[in-house]
Amino acid sequence: MSKNYKVAVVQLNLNNTAEENRKKCVEWIKKAAHQGAEVICLPELYSSHYFCQSEDVENFSIAEPLGDISFTAFSNLAKELGVVIIVPFFEKRMSGIYHNSAYIIDTDGSQAGLYRKMHIPDDPHFYEKFYFTPGDLGFQSISTQKGNIGTLICWDQWYPEAARLTALKGAEVLFYPTAIGWHPSEKAQYGENQYGAWMNVMKGHAVANGIFVAAANRIGLEQYIPDTDGIEFWGKSFICGPQGEILALASHDKEEILMAEVDLSLQENVRQNWPFFRDRRIDAFGDLTKRALD
Repeated sequence: MSKNYKVAVVQLNLNNTAEENRKKCVEWIKKAAHQGAEVICLPELYSSHYFCQSEDVENFSIAEPLGDISFTAFSNLAKELGVVIIVPFFEKRMSGIYHNSAYIIDTDGSQAGLYRKMHIPDDPHFYEKFYFTPGDLGFQSISTQKGNIGTLICWDQWYPEAARLTALKGAEVLFYPTAIGWHPSEKAQYGENQYGAWMNVMKGHAVANGIFVAAANRIGLEQYIPDTDGIEFWGKSFICGPQGEILALASHDKEEILMAEVDLSLQENVRQNWPFFRDRRIDAFGDLTKRALD
């Protein structure tokens, strides 16, 4: 069996200056690596504030082509530290086609994989459909020098099919770089249930697939659109095991590193004793490919 490895998620407050965000992320990744982390994940769209709060063509200038500054900076860092880094970024594929993407950079600085967010939301102040083309690379398990990892992004968190397909591809741990929070005016009434649903659905993916799950969220109030109350990112990044057990949990409002070990013998044991993959009725699931059942 392959060797166990330590994974980490970095929970950060991010701003509108790409250079400052890169510098901050580099320093926090170094801290995580020095603490023993071998696979390290940043929050969604690390290089800027969460610009999808508005529909503004000026924000397309934030995007970068493949192999640009984000790849170079974190490729060099991964090679220096001997770690795997998941770098979520705003990708410019070509004029008029942009993606919400993530590099998976291996320990030698090479690109082990690329994921493009498949599910794109369009909610008040989460206007992602204005910016992002849905991903076309599918659900993947990426082989790295540390282990086989899967990456989905934020809104993908709500879809059990995405987690299932990634697990079936062979992923041992599923990372969710994330930017999710409360509308401050709704927090008192809906906040606890919203946050609870977010955590519970991902813990459910861990249980249903016998997989480790790690979510890296932002923190802080981002209020930069006039006449709005912004978004208060609720943090609470976490790592859980293959029975949904919480291995590490962050606060709502502090910058933190969370770390846990991916124990492959535990995963094997859980899957042997809760053989959900064995008992799937694949002969009866064809309707899942339909939009609705009339």
